[in-house]
Formats: sequence, C-alpha cells, structure tokens
Amino acid sequence: MRDFVKKALTRTVTVKGPRRQIQQVEVPPNQKLVYGVYFAVAAVICLTILEATYILVLRSFSTEIFSGITLVVGTILGVFFGSKT
Repeated sequence: MRDFVKKALTRTVTVKGPRRQIQQVEVPPNQKLVYGVYFAVAAVICLTILEATYILVLRSFSTEIFSGITLVVGTILGVFFGSKT
C-alpha cells in the first residue's frame, strides 16, 4: 500500500529543458502528506470497526461515529483530488 499512496500522490510537471526540449519531471509528494494519508486510512478502519461493534452491542446506529467516518473519507478524497492540480 505504501507504493500505491506515494505513486497516486506523485505529480508530473512539464519543464522546458536545455535547447528548448520539453521534459516530464515527476515531483514526489511531501512525506508528511503520505503519513497523513496513512493515518487517515487507519482512522477510517478504526472508526468502521467501532461502528460495527456499536451496532452489534447496542443494536442501534451511531450517527456521530458515521459522521466521523464521512469526514475522514472526505478528507482522503480531497487530498487525492487536490494533489493532482
């Protein structure tokens, strides 16, 4: 998974090189951003397990935990869509 996240966040930039040659340069993501995505994925997994446990034990649905899951998933999607621009 480590290579997938790093590869997905890598940007390709077009740069004019010597003698007006156009080169494609890959810009790797910031390491803090990669670790933040790992943390967010771990948070989604933990919150999903917590929601499933809540449903099994208390026989009801927690909207607060679900909103936390939605928030983290939205953050992850925002990182992936925002990093490509």
